[in-house]
Amino acid sequence: MRNILRKEMKLSASILPYLFVLFGFMFFLPGYPILCGAFFATLGLFQGFEYAREANDIVFSALLPIAKKDVVKGRFCFVCLIELCTAVLMLIPVILRMTVFADAVAYRSNALMNANLFALGTAFCIFGLFNWIFVGGFFKTAYKFAKPFVTYIVVAFLSVGVFEALHHVPGLGRLNAFGTEDIGLQILLLAAGIVIWLAMTVLSLRRACEDFEKIDL
Repeated sequence: MRNILRKEMKLSASILPYLFVLFGFMFFLPGYPILCGAFFATLGLFQGFEYAREANDIVFSALLPIAKKDVVKGRFCFVCLIELCTAVLMLIPVILRMTVFADAVAYRSNALMNANLFALGTAFCIFGLFNWIFVGGFFKTAYKFAKPFVTYIVVAFLSVGVFEALHHVPGLGRLNAFGTEDIGLQILLLAAGIVIWLAMTVLSLRRACEDFEKIDL
């Protein structure tokens, strides 16, 4: 599996997934829907899928002396690696905004979601949706990806809208905590987001392996 992941990183992937990881720093931006950073990271991954398809990478991978399911696992591992790298970059502004910039006027007066651990947890939910809808959907044919990506875009931006609006709902203001306010709740919400990401990814992986086995390349 390590070798197939190395192949994904060095041969299959374009430069864009690596560059789009930097959108994780959008968590620094006040007055902007910061969860778009998670979407842009997945957009880079989508471009990577497009590049690999044009290079006929799936057929090349299937011809290697490995099981077909390992082709799927390798692609999922690469996707998760990029998502985790993006999350690490998101964590940097989260920590700074919860400590050094906790009382900054630009952030305190921001009507949109604050960059806290809850926001990071929701970013994992966006990543989970990408893995479930797009990556899993791609392996139904291992060629067509327009429909699953459009579906993902619609669901992702609806989710961003819901997440951005939640702290305006009466009784849910704690979701937008600044600094170390409600830190226990924040950690719990981050853990919930990670669990959702893991569950959606694992379930999508299993489904994708089954679908890919049925495809006659």
